Amino acid sequence: MDGKTFVKVLNILKKESKNWNAPVVAFMGRTENNPYKVLIATILSLRTKDQTTTLASDRLFKVADTPEKMVKLSEEEIAKLIYPVGFYKNKAKTIKEISKIILEKYSGKVPDNLEDLLSLKGVGRKTANLVLSEGYGKPAICVDVHVHRISNRLGVVKTKTPEETEFKLMEILPKKYWRDINWVLVAFGQTICKPVKPMCDKCPVSKFCEFGKIEK
Repeated sequence: MDGKTFVKVLNILKKESKNWNAPVVAFMGRTENNPYKVLIATILSLRTKDQTTTLASDRLFKVADTPEKMVKLSEEEIAKLIYPVGFYKNKAKTIKEISKIILEKYSGKVPDNLEDLLSLKGVGRKTANLVLSEGYGKPAICVDVHVHRISNRLGVVKTKTPEETEFKLMEILPKKYWRDINWVLVAFGQTICKPVKPMCDKCPVSKFCEFGKIEK
């Protein structure tokens, strides 16, 4: 599948996405425009289901929704608020450390560039790009397991790692589509194009999909 066809697929999926649940971080970013909350919610979401992330984020942000408030909490208090997200004790420590660095090094403002975001403990390319995209509205491609899997399944890319997928998609797609990729494909991946037994019979883009053609 070439870039032009992939744009067509993305546009179809965007129209269909109103019937699917938007990923929690994307929804938060586009309704609240708060880079700090996007950053923390993304950390919480790692290896955690969306529903659990949503509930944990709500509990935490009711108590501390700024780095100033967060550093006043103990790691134990944060851990209790975010339980049962995956690795909640480690994430509590990371959240407090990151909040302290943001206050001390960046005057309380989450960095708005990839290099500084990646310098924060526990922040990889996926998290950094999601902060840039959903927190700051900048063109950035966030590749998680859904984006990586579906891009390969559709035949847009033939890559082995999410990072390879990110760079390949950057070559293929115009920047104006970069922000859409994550939330559209994650919603699609959670609802239709599932890891196991994808619902190809209900897929709105099956006629474009290499995997679908193989299945038939």
